[in-house]
Amino acid sequence: MMPASRDIAANSHASAWYRQPVVWLGIVIFAASLGGCIWMIVLGAQHGDTPLDTAPRTVFGVPASAHSAAATPDPNAGPPR
Repeated sequence: MMPASRDIAANSHASAWYRQPVVWLGIVIFAASLGGCIWMIVLGAQHGDTPLDTAPRTVFGVPASAHSAAATPDPNAGPPR
């Protein structure tokens, strides 16, 4: 009976999680992707975006601030009524 228990112990030791190469591959890929994310965050913090001089600010095409009611008249509109 002793050899059977040794076989079970040997099998459980051979199939331990730290002896599976796919587990280590997963750990390496996870660590590399986490390191890449941290690296991109650091690079983004070091190089700020400069604001561009563009049209008035809009959010999804809607003006972000209120416009004045006294707008300049359109020269093609004709005389006022």
